[in-house]
Amino acid sequence: MPLHDWSDLAGWEGVHDIWIVELLRCVKPQLPAGYRAHIGSSPTLGIGTSEKPDVSVRHWPDGNGPNGPASSVRRTEPDVEVATLTLDPDKALYVTTAGRLVAAVELVSPRNKDRPASRAAYLARYLHYLNDGVHLVLADVHPRPAGFSFADALSAELNLAQAPLPTPTGVAYRVGEPAPSCGRFLAVWRRPFAMGQRLPEIPLPL
Repeated sequence: MPLHDWSDLAGWEGVHDIWIVELLRCVKPQLPAGYRAHIGSSPTLGIGTSEKPDVSVRHWPDGNGPNGPASSVRRTEPDVEVATLTLDPDKALYVTTAGRLVAAVELVSPRNKDRPASRAAYLARYLHYLNDGVHLVLADVHPRPAGFSFADALSAELNLAQAPLPTPTGVAYRVGEPAPSCGRFLAVWRRPFAMGQRLPEIPLPL
């Protein structure tokens, strides 16, 4: 399909939902036996399953907690209560096998990079995939903000000497076997997108 000019964001939410479903329909019949593709959501920041929280909350039935009955707990109102945290509504395409996530396809939304905090959070999310050995495909059709590209940010974090690749763009990462020195081999495909032109093919590594 030809790339639409997404300088005007009207209609993006609907396109995002339709596009991710079409990707699922395309990928699913091509998967090897034992692989499963599905659409889901993921926390903005991933945390390894072995991590323990610094603060835990428990429910003590009948108020029999360590400090006595619930009636002895002083209840206070907050100084201020505002809506500042939002759940990530975007869906991604995931491929799993034997209960393990092996690949993710994400369509970058404007809110993923509209602020420094958003860019940092999603960059950490994409790096988390790669550090966990999950292959990753990113498609970013939004030219704003000017001068920022997740492809370039990932190259910088991964110490890859690559030419700048401004948005709109698509990029794929294949996490390979352990390297002789340290870390793992990483294969990268980077494809520039052009307004009005057909989107190039990008491999989905498995």
